Amino acid sequence: MIRFTVIGITDHPQPWFPPEVEEIIRHGRVFSGGRRHHEIVASLLPPDVRWIDIAAPLDDVFDAYRALSIVHSPLSIVVFASGDPLFFGFATTIRRRMPEAEVVVYPTQNSLQMLAHRLLMPYHDLRVTSLTGHPWDDFDRALIERSPKIGVLTDKEHTPSAIARRMLEYGYRDYRMHVGQHLGNPRQERVVTLSLEEVAKEVFAMPNCVILEGEPSLRCSPYGLPDATFALLDGRVKMITKMPIRLLTLQALDLPRRLTLWDVGACTGSVSIEARLRFPHLRIEAFEVRPECEAIIQENMRRHGAPGIGLHIGDFLAQDLDSLARVSRPDAVFVGGHGGCLTDIMATCVSLLAPDGLVVMNSVSEQSRQMFRTACRELGLREDASVRIQLDNHNPIDILRCRK
Repeated sequence: MIRFTVIGITDHPQPWFPPEVEEIIRHGRVFSGGRRHHEIVASLLPPDVRWIDIAAPLDDVFDAYRALSIVHSPLSIVVFASGDPLFFGFATTIRRRMPEAEVVVYPTQNSLQMLAHRLLMPYHDLRVTSLTGHPWDDFDRALIERSPKIGVLTDKEHTPSAIARRMLEYGYRDYRMHVGQHLGNPRQERVVTLSLEEVAKEVFAMPNCVILEGEPSLRCSPYGLPDATFALLDGRVKMITKMPIRLLTLQALDLPRRLTLWDVGACTGSVSIEARLRFPHLRIEAFEVRPECEAIIQENMRRHGAPGIGLHIGDFLAQDLDSLARVSRPDAVFVGGHGGCLTDIMATCVSLLAPDGLVVMNSVSEQSRQMFRTACRELGLREDASVRIQLDNHNPIDILRCRK
């Protein structure tokens, strides 16, 4: 049995604790926290205590906790954490990794609360994302959804400057950035409000956090991106899924209820980009065999403000698909191009597809329709009713769908 007492602290070099917490520290024998936390509280700890650094990999940290619990049972560990330990904090990590442990929390203000207080900014409507040890996914979603006020927890990779550069790259210029450094430390605290262009050029001391404020609703993308706004492969207008077909394809993929979309044969990226903007909760992986399409897709992502699409150039069947599926199994697959390998592509997708996953393909010829239906029979897939549409004088297109 392990009891964790998790105490939140700020960056103040002389932290204040209520008497109850002082008593816990005075009688503690095993302590844990980050190196910065140790620097702040070292003078307050009893002599001859055991300190366990919280540093990557966290598996080693929790192995050390468990090893001590074998020798000392019951074991009490006092942990120092930043701000509110239940706000993207270490108490949440403990509960996830050691659900059997007892956890008691003594929080203080988190860094985004402190920054909002310095700015006299009401923060009940603040949308919070954490980039501390996390990818860009949630932050990108907040941008795409045009959140007017975004709080961001940063790390050494996802710095204020890196955040500003990403926003500028994808056209999210209608924000200003508030940056708070060393909040709670009277000697080092700094709060600045700058344009994204100014932030992109500056280096900020760690630890820091960010609040973005703006009126991004003024630049919402149209529902159904005009075909003329896309960069094309060799200027060929036929090498793009036309907007009405694109929207019907997204409908067939049932994306509001899906988590991961694979776009196989992405070409210009129009389907992936439309899906990203309409359904920003999705994880999207786009695959394209032609190397010249990489720059085209990236340009189209920038033009339309669609960050966060995973791009994979090369033969789809030669990709490390198992690793991708381990992170997030696809539950929707769009086959935009197959190069004559439709059955192999569908077989590979089906082997990795989540239960009740969908595969959708647009067909312009009877031959490709028959290839799709044959693959469905061979792979034991249930084919749904197709939809036929014709635009202007173009050939009719069948939107085909099957499910696992």
